[in-house]
Amino acid sequence: MSPPDLTAEFARGFPELSVRWQAETPPEPKLLVLNEALATDLKLDPQWLRSPAGIGLLTGTEVPDDATPVAQAYAGHQFGNYVPLLGDGRALLLGELIDNDGHHRDLALKGSGRTSFARGGDGLAVVGPMLREYVISEAMHALGIPTTRSLSVVATGRDVQREGMLPGAVLARVAAGHLRVGSFQLVAQQARASGDLGLLRRLAEHAITRHHPEAAQAENPYLALFQAVVEAQASLVAQWMLVGFVHGVMNTDNMTISGETIDYGPCAFMEAYDPATVFSSIDYAGRYAYGNQPLVAQWNLARFAETLLPLFDDVEDKALNVAVETLEGFMPRYHGYWSAGMLDKFGLTGSVEAAALIDQALALLKDNTVDYTSFFRALSKAGRGEETLPGKVFDDWLAHWRSLDPDVDAMDRVNPVYIPRNHLVEQALTAGMRGDLAPVQKLLEVLAEPYRERDGLEAYAAPAPPEFGDYRTFCGT
Repeated sequence: MSPPDLTAEFARGFPELSVRWQAETPPEPKLLVLNEALATDLKLDPQWLRSPAGIGLLTGTEVPDDATPVAQAYAGHQFGNYVPLLGDGRALLLGELIDNDGHHRDLALKGSGRTSFARGGDGLAVVGPMLREYVISEAMHALGIPTTRSLSVVATGRDVQREGMLPGAVLARVAAGHLRVGSFQLVAQQARASGDLGLLRRLAEHAITRHHPEAAQAENPYLALFQAVVEAQASLVAQWMLVGFVHGVMNTDNMTISGETIDYGPCAFMEAYDPATVFSSIDYAGRYAYGNQPLVAQWNLARFAETLLPLFDDVEDKALNVAVETLEGFMPRYHGYWSAGMLDKFGLTGSVEAAALIDQALALLKDNTVDYTSFFRALSKAGRGEETLPGKVFDDWLAHWRSLDPDVDAMDRVNPVYIPRNHLVEQALTAGMRGDLAPVQKLLEVLAEPYRERDGLEAYAAPAPPEFGDYRTFCGT
């Protein structure tokens, strides 16, 4: 097979926001995992990807002649602090592919070496964190949650200095697009300095064409773009909350315009239900705690609105009014998605009584440190009379829930049996760092069907053992 057709749509259309760059050549590249189903969807031959030429593509060292690998430029608020220039310090956008459905998909690398945006970093990545992104992004996809996806992880044969010398790797990531709120922040910053809105308009029009084409038909397409992103993020964050996903680093440069989950650095899944759950080792104040995620999303969207104000209306007050009106709709939209999802998780139809019952259940979960994910499967079994919930604290609540005639079969279609349990992920990554990929492959196999309970996989559905302790995650840089 010949190399794939990679267009350079972003690189050619936005030279102001990209720097042409070349990936570093890994000394001894070795393919660790390949997502064959995704490759096929992208019209890539999995067998060719396993060849030296294919591995060259997956590490960025052998790209088609018409490809233009670039590091993208963007700004961003990191933990609430504005950084006027961030950019891809260790990532490259190789180009765009057309998948089997005719959709544009970005193919990008992570860990391919320092770029001009590296800001003192080494531009490299480690096997463990890249396998983490692969496992968890594919688990999110299987759960039905919009996400960037992982095509491959290639070991480089080069050690990387972190807490010690660790084996290096490059991740190949696929996305509907890599535009972020931070992309618009950088362009808006430039527009304010120059007084020229041309680049801002072009970027907004690119976002509309690529991600939200229905906005083009609106009276004000730029306002419609903002409304579409608000809607997409309200839905996305609600889905995170429903499965107990904690992103861990919701900076504005990690919020996509497409509405996909991006950047799986210090992410993890909540075990015992607690809105204050934080896993990231650097989130000292809990800014990105599980329960704060909707508020942070709204805050990030406010920053996005600020970038688009000049496109909403020539009169500043009018532009601000329409932005605020749209932004105020975020929480109602989020709560609408979350409430509907919670009713499904409990097998109930909407009513004041059902809403109160859900609130009571969440309070009981928190007060009794009950595992969030396994509770719902235990609940549907209790609804069938197959087992009882642990302890006596749920007895009165359970009787009330049963009186509402819950649909227990429907519950099993939306409540996963298997999620990337933190202890299992760590065990698999530790083995992977040693070169043993069997635990990673087994975990991927289990997580590919999260809603179908299977015999012999009880260990993959069980909460972490008590000795697992206070779990902390790291960004990998």
